[in-house]
Amino acid sequence: MRRDGTPTPPARFSRRGLLAAAAALPAAGLLPGCSDDRRRRASGGRITLRFQSPAWQQDSLKATRQLVDAWNAQHPEVQVQYVQGAWPTVHDQLLTSFEGGEAPDIIHDAADDLADFAYGGNLADLTALLPPRLRRDIPQHSWETATFDGRVHGVPFLQEPRVLIANRAKLHRSGVRIPTPEHPWTWEEFREVAQRLTRGTGHGVAWPLKEPVSVTLNLALSTGGRMFRRRPDGTVEVRFDAADQVVPRTIHDQVNVDRSASRTTLGMGGSDTLPGFFAGRYAMVPLGFSYRQQIAQQAPKGFEWTVLPAPRGSASQGSAPDQGVSPQTLSIAEDCPHKEAAMAFIDFLLRPPNMVRLALGDWLLPTGREALGDPALRVARYDWATGTALAGSLRSAPAQSVRGYPEWKDKIATPGLQEYYSGAIDLDTVRKRLVRDGNPVLARYQR
Repeated sequence: MRRDGTPTPPARFSRRGLLAAAAALPAAGLLPGCSDDRRRRASGGRITLRFQSPAWQQDSLKATRQLVDAWNAQHPEVQVQYVQGAWPTVHDQLLTSFEGGEAPDIIHDAADDLADFAYGGNLADLTALLPPRLRRDIPQHSWETATFDGRVHGVPFLQEPRVLIANRAKLHRSGVRIPTPEHPWTWEEFREVAQRLTRGTGHGVAWPLKEPVSVTLNLALSTGGRMFRRRPDGTVEVRFDAADQVVPRTIHDQVNVDRSASRTTLGMGGSDTLPGFFAGRYAMVPLGFSYRQQIAQQAPKGFEWTVLPAPRGSASQGSAPDQGVSPQTLSIAEDCPHKEAAMAFIDFLLRPPNMVRLALGDWLLPTGREALGDPALRVARYDWATGTALAGSLRSAPAQSVRGYPEWKDKIATPGLQEYYSGAIDLDTVRKRLVRDGNPVLARYQR
């Protein structure tokens, strides 16, 4: 909720003290100067912070709500009000709330959605607010996903590698080498394996590419691809060089040349491919790590599946190929008058045991080193151990800090890649679209 001005705490309270015990402070110590609207929201002198989260899976929603309740029980003077969001509409929800002066104080979002809000002054700079424990626990490469112009605008806390979910029986019958995080397939091997797994009416792989852009960009890091290049003056341009082309060419050729990938799944979301996967129509499906939950719940009795690492660029690149990710984040609205109290809640929510609970609830990986080492996330069941072995190779998604990326993605890249993958246009045509038509879009945001 927008407030004119952002009053700071009285000088007699240090920031560290507020972070350590925000609830112990008298309400008068944090409320001076806040608007009449906030005064009405503060019941009985308490601070009330609105926390919007798009958590939706049953276990994730339960864990999040339980942690909010635990905070409220322990901190009577700083209460957190849970506000339900939705992932498909989170950007529009926030855009509307920022423009209308009704933004939540604490915002659960994803790193690739933060750039325009951060550059637009809607999100607080958290750099000086971060508790030392939290700063140390989360690796620098994760902090980079939510850092814009040297300022941290979100705390990355959950991340999702893209993996191959495979039919275990089909893999073993084919006699192919089973990849591991230490020795993944190259993209060339992956293409050959998909051909070997294609039998009769069944395909070796199904690519669900209803949203093809992030998949293409993030997997391209494994080959050294980075479609966005920053010029010396700090502006960004689109390129589509040889390293950027390896992954899209592989997908295109599997669909249109080898016929080892199903054409019908190109317009599907990940969940849409699962019935065909269970029925044996596809031997492998590249999906996010969290899809294991749906598979575990929906797979027919006796269906055996396994998680494999995504391919790497070439045999010379060694193990655990880099992969772009856009972690889930927690941010604070710039107009929140109680930023220290809001950060205290974030610090509580992301204590290692709590981060583990959130990760288990969402079937994702935590970013925190201590949480990532928890035995519950390193078990063989549901291939948790495969995921945690990949955590060290996850890097900031190429589009993370690019202003204008949402428009470029929606108007240029999505239709261009969809047509290329279906075989409607060739590689040179899609390159021209991405680069020639795409750079003017980005240029408008960088003037």
